[in-house]
Amino acid sequence: MADADFNPQSVDLDTADPRDIICYLNAGGNEYNGRLGVRVSALFVIMIVSTAVTFFPVLATRVRRLRIPLYVYLFARYFGAGVIIATAFIHLLDPAYEEIGPASCVGMTGGWAQYSWPPALALTSAMLIFLLDFLAEYYVDRKFKLAHVEVEDTITTGHHATHSHQGLHSADQDGAIPPLAAKGDQQVNGRAPSDKPSDDYDVEELKGLDGDSEKVAFGFQSQIAAFLILEFGVLFHSVIIGLNLGVAGDEFSTLYPVLVFHQSFEGLGIGARLSVIPFPRRFKWMPWALCLAYGLTTPIAIAIGLGVRTTYNSGSFTANVVSGVLDSISAGILIYTGFVEMIARDFLFNPYRTQDKKRLAFMLVSLYLGTAIMALLGKWA
Repeated sequence: MADADFNPQSVDLDTADPRDIICYLNAGGNEYNGRLGVRVSALFVIMIVSTAVTFFPVLATRVRRLRIPLYVYLFARYFGAGVIIATAFIHLLDPAYEEIGPASCVGMTGGWAQYSWPPALALTSAMLIFLLDFLAEYYVDRKFKLAHVEVEDTITTGHHATHSHQGLHSADQDGAIPPLAAKGDQQVNGRAPSDKPSDDYDVEELKGLDGDSEKVAFGFQSQIAAFLILEFGVLFHSVIIGLNLGVAGDEFSTLYPVLVFHQSFEGLGIGARLSVIPFPRRFKWMPWALCLAYGLTTPIAIAIGLGVRTTYNSGSFTANVVSGVLDSISAGILIYTGFVEMIARDFLFNPYRTQDKKRLAFMLVSLYLGTAIMALLGKWA
């Protein structure tokens, strides 16, 4: 996109247009350097590993024959939540600045130079997702005519409505069930607290989420829209990753193993979020289909990249515009989903949050570990 008259062999920094210099430096051609067999293997390795990891949290909560220890499930769930948040900032928003930010070739060209678009697009997508989430919840509340708890009532009595919206929407780490640490003889939603020690639980309590009750229908309708938007944002990112891996040059050897972990960790976040959504019986196929959709997206994109391996230029002006816009939009989606749908609802606004200090500490360590490791992977991919 540099000016046709620009001569990189003779540049006067006092008079040259910085845009021409940046565009010349950023311009890249097709870097494909062979090793087709290894690239094809990446397609299958990423498909198998990322799909298996994505399925794990869903299997843990929906296959009754499996007895997954609770702490294994909690690690997968909150590690995955941390991965989603790190992906938003490190793997989406930062590359968006490199692709269409003010210091990029695109960001110095035409209307792109009038504003810093990556944060603007991320902000716009986050606010639109909030609006859609709010309207969906408002519609579901009106449809099911849920009883709401008056603030004064909560303060004076401490009681919650039987079908409080937040309790059903959160689906906390102990499942959409009473707190495991509950004391005394009280009952919540008609179920008595278990007398098992809190550290001895597996994930059996989470395996009764699905069904045809009004509670399940409410939980499904209030959460599925937000999840589909989350997967939409992750799939965009996966398509770009797959295309770039298919045509990568010398850096392919580094990208290959890094992206296996990258896609697996993202899949863990997708599966963790899916695992706590109650599905009506008529949609019992949906969590498996959504996991499979994630697992197949990157391999399909790699196959497309291999198909255009000698012609696709990931550093072209058009490719940067498309990637930058999609990365910015996806970053906004994941930022909102990660902080609101995953962290705030589970840790801050969940009436069923466990009171077990050991479990809470483990959840927080898992969350920060997922964030840190995914952020570290940003050094290579």
